[in-house]
Amino acid sequence: MSKAPSDKSERPPSRAKRAIFCVCLVLLAAGLAALGTWQVQRLAWKRDLIAQVDQRVHAAPLPAPTQADWAKVNAADDEYRRVSAAGTLANDKETLVYASTALGPGYWVMTPLTLADGTAVLVNRGFVPTDRRDPATRRDGELSGIVEITGLMRMSEPKGSLLQSNDLAADRWYSRDVAAIAQKRGLSAVAPYFIDADAAANPGGLPVGGLTIIHFPNNHLVYAITWYGLAAMVLALLVFILRGETGRGRRE
Repeated sequence: MSKAPSDKSERPPSRAKRAIFCVCLVLLAAGLAALGTWQVQRLAWKRDLIAQVDQRVHAAPLPAPTQADWAKVNAADDEYRRVSAAGTLANDKETLVYASTALGPGYWVMTPLTLADGTAVLVNRGFVPTDRRDPATRRDGELSGIVEITGLMRMSEPKGSLLQSNDLAADRWYSRDVAAIAQKRGLSAVAPYFIDADAAANPGGLPVGGLTIIHFPNNHLVYAITWYGLAAMVLALLVFILRGETGRGRRE
């Protein structure tokens, strides 16, 4: 003979517990809405950043910052700024950094440019395919004398790539780490940034410059809609519960 269920098991949750649950839903909806608002703010910031970078890229080149201004260089104000610098390329101290580009796999050719004041700035002269990594196969592109480089300012990329770390001892490079490259090549007074050379043709066709990819992921609108949508769902659940409470109160 089965035992009749106790009154305790059939008793609905107390009003206090239901009220606490509703308060939690309100707080959850508020938190989700706040995340949505934060993403809207991030969207405005990202659009402003893209506009700033686009303006820098298409502006007339300015002189590259000299040693007196190196301490002021930062990504927010200077990344992708169009600059020019004149000096002598130290071709014997070039560094090859692994690259995967629209032209296929190969290397960036990072060459110190010695300026008139004795300081230097690393220049990413452009891309060479794997079978042309040896400088002997592209002597025409190793410019001598005073040259003027125009391109985009880039910030140093310390330590390595997402998947590979730079190996100074083996001279294997996966990112353009200015300080580490300068140390390996015995350079002093080197600018904390490097310059991505523009698409001006080099003799012999190599290196190939002007391959800088400027891309800023901008998914903030999607994130904002997602957070606001979740907040709306939570509020809909709250309304459903409150309507149930109202109906229960009338029946009681």
